[in-house]
Amino acid sequence: MIQRIQSLYLLVASVISGGIINSVILWGDSQEVPFTILDALRSETMLILVIPLLFFSSALLSLLTIFMFKSRSRQLGMGRINILINFILLGVLVYHSLNISGEALVSEKGIGLFFPVIAVVCLVLANNAIKKDEELVKSVDRLR
Repeated sequence: MIQRIQSLYLLVASVISGGIINSVILWGDSQEVPFTILDALRSETMLILVIPLLFFSSALLSLLTIFMFKSRSRQLGMGRINILINFILLGVLVYHSLNISGEALVSEKGIGLFFPVIAVVCLVLANNAIKKDEELVKSVDRLR
């Protein structure tokens, strides 16, 4: 049942977490040099190195969840874990953006800081659709 609406939500969350984020600016410094996820992979600090790992693990988990359609309870659990990963990612991004000292290092925040929020919204919508499917199957089983 890959053609369900939750598959579309999970695909959007996966594209946001893994596909688009590579070309989107997370933040820019005072010399107008953009900082992307690929720049974070080359960083030496552990806090910045965790950011791309969380983005890519969220994307991979969303893709795996799409193909777990035979076990809706497992899909729900994986969706909740993915929401947790995105909240951790959002916390790390907010902590890092608030911990940087003023205009010396960062002059503008990019739209990439907002992507975990969009992914969480898509994942919540997917979990709601999965719950509706589960309730529909249970109601049909009661009629038999």
